[in-house]
Amino acid sequence: MGFPTFVYNQLLVHPRLPPYTFADQTVIITGSNTGIGLETARHISRLGAHKVILAVRNLASGEAAKQSIETSTGRAPGTCVEVWHLDLADTHSMLAFADKALALSRLDAFIANAAVATKVFALAEGGYESSVTVNNISTFLLALTLLPKLRQTAKDHPNRFRPPHLTILTSQVHAWPQFPQWKDPRGTFVALSDEKTAKMDERYPVTKLLGVMLTRELVSQLGDDPGVIISMVETGFCDTELSRENKGIEEVAFNFWKTLFARTAEQGARTVVAGASAGKESHGTYMVNGVPAQEALGKWVQGEEGRIAQKRVWDEFGEIAEAIRPDVLKCLV
Repeated sequence: MGFPTFVYNQLLVHPRLPPYTFADQTVIITGSNTGIGLETARHISRLGAHKVILAVRNLASGEAAKQSIETSTGRAPGTCVEVWHLDLADTHSMLAFADKALALSRLDAFIANAAVATKVFALAEGGYESSVTVNNISTFLLALTLLPKLRQTAKDHPNRFRPPHLTILTSQVHAWPQFPQWKDPRGTFVALSDEKTAKMDERYPVTKLLGVMLTRELVSQLGDDPGVIISMVETGFCDTELSRENKGIEEVAFNFWKTLFARTAEQGARTVVAGASAGKESHGTYMVNGVPAQEALGKWVQGEEGRIAQKRVWDEFGEIAEAIRPDVLKCLV
């Protein structure tokens, strides 16, 4: 996506809120106590969802978000919004959340919104760099674990307006990094977890690139009709707390950039709701402004080298996932 297209999208395109109802549906949204996740939960609650689960690391902040949603939408307290603990940097927390979600009577959408953008290198439990763990390993392992529940919901409710959705939030910055780590003989995730060679200034774009590749390979593994609509949603550049680590001149410059071009979190959330309610034509696609826009996907990802890297990254992720939750890949059969 070139700069003129970016400016056009940010300033002249105003995403519409999809008119579809979420009546009777159960939706999980990770990282939904603030920003785009919170506004997505607010929209889906207002659109009649039976249950909206705020999957958050900070329970106090999650309860405040719940109260805000109930107040603004008029939903009676305790009737729609629930707050569940989820720390994607903690394997035990992620697995406990997954098991609790699998016990739900139905799951109509899993919206993977949670992400971290940090320039501070740290290893999470399991030995992998923290933002790779949160944005990629735990997010996609959770998605794989919940995929059978989404598919079962489709079978149990065959007359639904849309199939269940697995919606992965991504970003146009996935096209920025060079990403030489995929060729590292130690493996991509090991290479990204080497503090000596880690370039944390570009780590967030790298995690978004990994997310695009993992989503595309998941879609490829599942085939043409998996019973679930899987898509990648690019929300546009939004004014959120994702850049809260910026300091000094970097903070001043970034805030000026936001003043010129940023959408509000509510506007960005409209594109997420569109992705989580779109039809089968959106399956496997990269969505911009709430509609499929495969042409906006990074060129390298779509090229031959990108496809080779994608398969290698997926195979490495599969080994990590199976070590954490044995037989999780059986959902692909």
